[in-house]
Amino acid sequence: MKKLGINVDHVATIRNSRGGIHPDPHIAAIVATKYGADSITIHLREDRRHIKDLDVKKICKNNKIIVNLEMAANFQMLKIALKNKPNYVCIVPEKRKEVTTEGGLNILKNKLKLKKILKYLNKANIRTSLFVNPSLKDIKLSKEINSECIEIHTGRISELIKANLDYSRELKKIKKCAKYAINLGLEVHAGHGMDYKTTKILNSIKEIKEFNIGHFIIGESFFYGIKNVIKKFKGILKK
Repeated sequence: MKKLGINVDHVATIRNSRGGIHPDPHIAAIVATKYGADSITIHLREDRRHIKDLDVKKICKNNKIIVNLEMAANFQMLKIALKNKPNYVCIVPEKRKEVTTEGGLNILKNKLKLKKILKYLNKANIRTSLFVNPSLKDIKLSKEINSECIEIHTGRISELIKANLDYSRELKKIKKCAKYAINLGLEVHAGHGMDYKTTKILNSIKEIKEFNIGHFIIGESFFYGIKNVIKKFKGILKK
């Protein structure tokens, strides 16, 4: 069955709004794993707007949690990753003023830096992934610089689906990219802006092996409980 990764960043957002210690994203990671999450994503941003260094340390230290650390392509973050040894690292673009990640990496512009960072991570036996737009060129470059996986940015198709607009062209693009990546030997993941409907539609692409979802799951859990929300997503992925 396809894997479900859950991003707990926004548990930290709520905690930080009061400056206290509750709710704890480490506890959220434990609970989400208990109820069926295959991995837990945490994004340590350069401005530490949600996940903090101590969160990374605590969550990575818990060997019952499979951790996917999202990070910017810089050597300070590389040092933190190598110190804490998450199971996975996904390198993502990062702008200080953005509310959320706005698109995929500019791999061509940052090719040499990304290749060097990936080399260190691969050597440390940390599974590597690059967050990319649904672009054949970017997927080819991802293979050239030795990433093990790609995560396709699904923000555009998610917006179209939520607005009840025609998403067929974007879906075809993602299908084409997923097949191309598999043929190159890359594992294919998908994430950003996804909800139940988007996940159901993208689940039809057999090449996608992992979905990483955060904001919707955390928000929906306020109303229905994280156990029920995870159960519903796992049910979608079984089909």
